[in-house]
This record gives sequence, structure tokens and C-alpha cells, in this order.
Amino acid sequence: MKLILGNKNYSSWSLRGWLAAKQAGLPFEEIQVPLYGDDWDARKKEHDEIAPSSGKVPVLWDGDAVVWDSLAIIEYLADKVGRDRFWPKADDARAMARSMVAEMHSSYAALRSECPMNVRRRIEGHAISDGAKADIVRILTLWAEARARFGRGGPFLFGTFSAADIIYAPVVSRFISYGIAVPGFAVAYMEAVWEHEWLQAWIEAAETEDWVIEQWEVEPARK
Repeated sequence: MKLILGNKNYSSWSLRGWLAAKQAGLPFEEIQVPLYGDDWDARKKEHDEIAPSSGKVPVLWDGDAVVWDSLAIIEYLADKVGRDRFWPKADDARAMARSMVAEMHSSYAALRSECPMNVRRRIEGHAISDGAKADIVRILTLWAEARARFGRGGPFLFGTFSAADIIYAPVVSRFISYGIAVPGFAVAYMEAVWEHEWLQAWIEAAETEDWVIEQWEVEPARK
């Protein structure tokens, strides 16, 4: 398999696709394409591996199969290796995990725009809008419920590392980068995600990247 990724410092969806590939336990080759540089359009044309239907990353190639969305990559890999590797076994836990993942995939626009992922960055006193604050409260509420109901088997949302943690890992990065205050249970959860060996490998790679996306280094305006 081949996995096409963007910049590890900035690309939240690439992180999700990469974690999904790691969770599957199957060998894969990484191909990295820097995002949004002056030659981004040219690079997309040069790399046949980038799905022509999307022009976005991540993209997973597996023989003739091409998957170009992080959640679709999770589901594709779960079909290959067994769904229990990605999703809780119990119906009630799996139902909540799927709902949380779908909500993250489609929601939280304010948080995304005001706190773009930037693994290397640390900001104190970052001002956010009421919309972003509402997104944060909603996320913390979901984390609290998942941990309280289904987290007894380990430090992650549903005990063991799962698709839910894959999808919310970039949120952990955002909370750390922008100094978002969270309650104690969330601190413990975030530490478990951040210290996971896969996240540490991603962080190390992000910190050594030469690429800089200037518009994501400027302090976002409060909305």
C-alpha cells in the first residue's frame, strides 16, 4: 500500500489517515507532498498517486483501490483487517464511537478555522470566538461521556486505542498548541494520546520538517 500525506506539522487529515494505516498493522509506503506551496498545483499534476477526483491528501492506494478521505481510509482498512481493531465490540460503545467520529468529521468549523493544527506551535492567551468555545465544550462533553461509560479498559476514549482516538488526535494537538484549558480527565486523556508511540513519531517528524505554510503561522483573527 501507498499513503500520500501532506505536511506533518499542519495536515490534520493526513495524521488521521496515517494513524489508521498504523492501526491496521499492514506495511505501507509514505509519500509526502508539501501542501499549499507556490508549486502545489504543479505537484498535484506530477504525482499520479494523488486521486484525480479529489486533489487532496491523505490518499491510500492499495493495488487498484484508491481511497481519499480519512474516515473512508479507516473503514477500508477495517474491512481488510477486522473491524474490532478499529471499533469497540459492544453495540452501545460502537454506536457512540461511530457517532463521535462522524460528528468530528462533519462539525466544529469554528475550532478548525480559529485553531488550525500546528504541531510545532505554542500560543498563550489565544482568543477564540463563542462558536469555537461551544465546539470545545461539545468535544469535552463527548470525551467525558465516552471515558465514563466505556473507558475502563485503558486510557483512551473507549479504553483501548480506536478509530475515535484516531479522529480526535488532531484535536488533542490543537488544544495543546493553543493552550486550551481542559479539566483533569481530559488532561489525562490528552497525555495518553500525545505520548502514544505513533504520535511521538509523527511529532518528531513534524518538528524536523523544513516546510512552512505562512498563512498558518499568522495569528488567526478572532471571529
